Amino acid sequence: MDRHLDRCAITPYGRGAGSSRVRVFQWLDRIGADFTVGSYLSLPDAAPRRLLRHPAALLRAELRLGAIARGRPGLLLLHREASPLSRGWWERRLLSSARFAVYDFDDALQWDTGGGGLARRLAPKAAKAELAVRRADRVIAGNAVLADWASLRQRDVVVIPSCVALEDYVPKTSYALRDPPRLGWIGSPGNEACLLLIAGALEEIHRRTGARLTLVGTTTPSLGALETFVDRIPWSPEGQRTALAGMDIGLMPLKTDAYSFGKCGYKLLQYAAAGVPAVASPLGGNAEILRALGLPAATSEDDWTGAVLDLIGAPAAEREWLGRGARETAARRYSYDAWLPTWAAALELGRVTS
Repeated sequence: MDRHLDRCAITPYGRGAGSSRVRVFQWLDRIGADFTVGSYLSLPDAAPRRLLRHPAALLRAELRLGAIARGRPGLLLLHREASPLSRGWWERRLLSSARFAVYDFDDALQWDTGGGGLARRLAPKAAKAELAVRRADRVIAGNAVLADWASLRQRDVVVIPSCVALEDYVPKTSYALRDPPRLGWIGSPGNEACLLLIAGALEEIHRRTGARLTLVGTTTPSLGALETFVDRIPWSPEGQRTALAGMDIGLMPLKTDAYSFGKCGYKLLQYAAAGVPAVASPLGGNAEILRALGLPAATSEDDWTGAVLDLIGAPAAEREWLGRGARETAARRYSYDAWLPTWAAALELGRVTS
């Protein structure tokens, strides 16, 4: 077998996509083992309109998956799915081809049954996720909710959270409120609509305090009346590194649905890495992280209004105590440094050789 196929990692997106960066690339940056990485088209997402712009690259990506399977790698790490076009055939073939295959997932893909556009209905993620969990030799789940589901289908399941690198965030140094106060949110365009779930609370907070909302990662207005007090910062590594420290309070509202129960609470951990106090919906992985970080939870709009206003009205020393405590906990319980030995052991990196 060629040395370059000793260890392979397959992810549907490039480094610019949050899940692939957090669950694959940041780990590979930290280990001494060489991996061949197949990141499909290396795009930030697999939206059909984006894929259709690259037909030749799409064909090459599909052919590359076949070459990896024929190479029969010693170790295969598959994150989420092998191909957005697959209905399970690539996942089955690739996981079966390796001497030791690990499947990693960080969202409730098992409950993504293909709602939305035609492409999602033709290749839903739920069936692929179930097949991959059953076919892999080991599964890495991003939280206990995902692990509980996987454990009914796979005997070997390891929980490893979506970790943060604290060095990637400028820590907050001043906890005096901005004028006006700055609420903040970071995420992808597909998740921005979660802010509409607390639109009434945000409007009331703005009315009472003049607070503005900083959004990191999205550039297209989509929030209706909220846009009158929204400021947007496009995502970039440097933008993410510096923007969070400029927030007074981070926000992470979630829909009350099955998919949200599988979320790994990554926004919360990003706020914590920057030392920013935050408020979040206590669903799924969020509930555990909120408890660990000592941050307030909110369910109803009244809860959100009260929790955010309480933080705005609190002394700077209280916000500092919350923010610095959250950062220390993130370093101890949710950082790459803390989990690297567990991740390396899950992949049995010392065992797989040519």
